[in-house]
Amino acid sequence: MAKPKIRNLPDLSHLARPGREIAVKVTPQAAKADMSVVNDTIRLSVTVAPEGGKANDEVRKILARAMAVPQTALKLKRGHAVREKVFVYDPL
Repeated sequence: MAKPKIRNLPDLSHLARPGREIAVKVTPQAAKADMSVVNDTIRLSVTVAPEGGKANDEVRKILARAMAVPQTALKLKRGHAVREKVFVYDPL
């Protein structure tokens, strides 16, 4: 897949600590992809439909890009089928 098309991603590199849990509120099937951080809450809109894990994959890609880490270092811990998700940073 191509790179997510979000301009001006916030710098979330400070979250890249092993074992760190990252909570994300996701809006699937949005008109355009967008990411914002308000009061330590990460809100992410993706244009992909939540079918077969496609939206989760897109969220992982965008979050990894904002954190400047590989996608494989982010594991979805909770929220496979809901909008509130928790990813864990695991660089190993």
